[in-house]
Amino acid sequence: MSLSEQLKKDIVAAMKGKEEMRLSVLRMAKAALQLKEVEKMRPLDEIESIQLLQTLVKQRKESIDQFRKGGRQDLVDKENAELKFLEAYLPAGASEAEMDAAILKAIADTGATSMKQMGGVVKAAKEALTGKAVDGKALSDRAREKLSKLG
Repeated sequence: MSLSEQLKKDIVAAMKGKEEMRLSVLRMAKAALQLKEVEKMRPLDEIESIQLLQTLVKQRKESIDQFRKGGRQDLVDKENAELKFLEAYLPAGASEAEMDAAILKAIADTGATSMKQMGGVVKAAKEALTGKAVDGKALSDRAREKLSKLG
């Protein structure tokens, strides 16, 4: 079952269960998927759908940080709730060991010897972890750490 089909099914379930918060988040995610499909003028494949959801999750995390700094706990709680609903649709995240293995393989494959090649290493590591939810910031931080030990 595709992600958009799953969302439609869950929207109906949320309506029947009168779960207003969940319904709102699911509708927002469905609207974002439909907007992207209109932009691309074709249905999204699973990888593109997952990338879009990861973007929505990243937006929620950034909002949480901003609201915390602004002292708006009510909005932090709301964003956290939305985040939990969205994360349920993402595939399992890459473990630290999987990220490290992908980074080391990327360093070997690209022949990286210094921080100057970090972009290529992170890109290759992301490709190796395709299909898993990967936090780009965590991945680049780990790559930076490994490359700094080389140079």
